[in-house]
Amino acid sequence: MKLKLALLAVGFGLMTGVTPVSAHHSFAGTYLEDAPPMKIEGELKAFLVRNPHSFVHVEDAKLKDKDGKPVRWSIEWGAAGQLAQQGVRTGTLKVGDKVTVVGSPGRNPEDYRLRMRSITRPSDGWTWPVGNQTFN
Repeated sequence: MKLKLALLAVGFGLMTGVTPVSAHHSFAGTYLEDAPPMKIEGELKAFLVRNPHSFVHVEDAKLKDKDGKPVRWSIEWGAAGQLAQQGVRTGTLKVGDKVTVVGSPGRNPEDYRLRMRSITRPSDGWTWPVGNQTFN
């Protein structure tokens, strides 16, 4: 009985002593972090608040793709919880909003991707980041 109890205690200790490991990709693997930031202006087509990263999709009517259609940018942002702590929630931005985004360009220019550094809605002056917040 003592052996079973000792094995049970050891097993329980091993199970509770395990620390979860979280993995995360490097932004530098996807974006040119040291390149000059790009600025795009357009209409918000989607605002996806999710983990591990939220996204906004912005259509730039001034820039056309190879088929002559407006380019849609996919802009990677922070996690849902991180954005909520900074006052950004699902209803903060709405499809149809005109926005200006500044971001780090993607490594493949044909992907039309950015990593969010700042976003502004000129109609009411709303902007992110606010104060000393960072874009990380």
